[in-house]
Amino acid sequence: MTRFAKLAIAAAVATVALIAAGGLVRATDSGLGCPDWPLCFGDWIPPADLNAWIEHTHRLIAAVFVGPLVGAVALITVFSERRRDRPLLVAAVVAGVLVLVQAWLGGQVVLEQLHADLVTAHLGMALTVFAATIFIAERAARGPLPAVHARPGLTRLVALTAAATFAQMLLGSWVTGHHAGLAWADFPLMNGSLFPNVVGTEQALMLAHRIVSLVLAGLIAWTWLAMRRATDSPLPRVLASWLLIGIAVQIALGGLNVVSRLSAFFVVPHLAVGAALWGLAVWLLLVTRRLRVTELRRASPPAGEPGPIDTVRAYIALTKPRIIELLLITTIPTMVLAAEGVPSPWLMAAVLIGGTLAAGGANTINMYVDRDIDDVMRRTRHRPLPRHAVPPRNALAFGIILSVVSFAWLTVTVNLLSALLALSAIGFYVFVYTMWLKRSTPQNIVIGGAAGCVPVLVAWAAVTGEVGLPAMVLFGIVFYWTPPHFWALALRYRSDYEAARVPMLPVVRGEAETGRQIVLYTAVLVAISLLLWPVAGMGAIYLVSAVGLGAAYLWGAIRLRSRVNDGVAAIRLFQYSNSYLTLLFAAVAVDALVHLPLRLPIG
Repeated sequence: MTRFAKLAIAAAVATVALIAAGGLVRATDSGLGCPDWPLCFGDWIPPADLNAWIEHTHRLIAAVFVGPLVGAVALITVFSERRRDRPLLVAAVVAGVLVLVQAWLGGQVVLEQLHADLVTAHLGMALTVFAATIFIAERAARGPLPAVHARPGLTRLVALTAAATFAQMLLGSWVTGHHAGLAWADFPLMNGSLFPNVVGTEQALMLAHRIVSLVLAGLIAWTWLAMRRATDSPLPRVLASWLLIGIAVQIALGGLNVVSRLSAFFVVPHLAVGAALWGLAVWLLLVTRRLRVTELRRASPPAGEPGPIDTVRAYIALTKPRIIELLLITTIPTMVLAAEGVPSPWLMAAVLIGGTLAAGGANTINMYVDRDIDDVMRRTRHRPLPRHAVPPRNALAFGIILSVVSFAWLTVTVNLLSALLALSAIGFYVFVYTMWLKRSTPQNIVIGGAAGCVPVLVAWAAVTGEVGLPAMVLFGIVFYWTPPHFWALALRYRSDYEAARVPMLPVVRGEAETGRQIVLYTAVLVAISLLLWPVAGMGAIYLVSAVGLGAAYLWGAIRLRSRVNDGVAAIRLFQYSNSYLTLLFAAVAVDALVHLPLRLPIG
């Protein structure tokens, strides 16, 4: 390594020390320990005061170490042959100029009484200088970067991780500048909840800081995994591992900041580790950009072998995302009706996440149990287990994990009643419907469909803490909607169910009887939907929607009865049933928000 590279490394180390010293200034509230600048109480030597000496030490590190070292790097680059390396020249000049601006900003921070904008800009400038010195040191040691990326996607991922680290550092500075470090006195919860009501700027900033921390942790974990899969080269793998360790330490220090009430013993390491994460991310970006094709593992698996993305897609497919989407359509309108307005966004998010996990877990276990049936039916042969995209044992474990996590999540973030209701739906769907009714009776979907009705109860309980009569009517709507919805699909794929020996109604009772049952259940569905009007005190918007949508559904069911052999007509009714449920529950939400009383003529 050349002496110039060592000089750049020294400049980078001095910059980190300066950032850590700035953290000590903040943690001890010494930002105005010297109320003037560049002097301290009008003198070059501060008085015998701890805060004054802490602030003065911060200034000394900048004046004695960072400024001269970065300046030396810039001057040597400009007045030597190194100036022919244009990127190196630009980085050196930028670093030299920014050090001067940084010093001026430090003075403005003091003169403007620690204004949050200036404090954040001051840190951002220091982080930029730090990145520039790392770039200079790495380039001086290893030469120019190759012109062609060996793995552009990997480079972009690391660049995104570095950008997120920089943004998180600035957001943390913004939190400090607005004195929001103790917006909540607990960790990792916020006033005992993962989704609290945000009532002020300080709480909003701290919530954003914690959310970005989780996003950054996810990006770093993704980067670590991608690096291990992409290359056997030790340096990028080591840097990615240190990033993973660092973000775990950083989150722990963030929690200790809250627990210790912003003790300097934890605040300073928190800022220093954050700066180290930024430096590691920049260094890893440069190292990744230098990876040669010979250092990379094969970019894609051979034909027939699933890659990581294919595996992720297969696990997502196990959860039946389209069915989950349909179930969740009923959740938010129910919460709006229960709250008689818009509930807390955090509560809605918690219920949606918990409901997704619960439904995904139940659907995954259902696929595990029905993998033999799915392999026979044309409609389901493309599912992950029949095409061997996921080992059956892994699928079962995945479904169980999702189910357990959903219960824990709803218990912590919502309430125990919602969690128990969701758990009951999982158990009913798996044990009653999938393992018992589906293969034994044509009434399988009638009884088993109750599991798909539970999300409305979960949503109501999340808002009110109980299951009210309107929630039971909504339960009834989904309950009587399920058979005609599913039987229309069964008419289209009757031969599939017959081949798999599943006693669906069209197979056991015939298509004509199925058409008759669809009409009967649709009529009951329309009647139940109208019952919500007096029970929940709905207005004109809901009543008009329920009548119009129900009439169209009933007409479609009657029309299908005369054409039960027409697969196209069956699929059209199946598709309309999806739209019916979506629009009906949308009307529930709109009516609850914009209530138009219905005045009936009397006499």
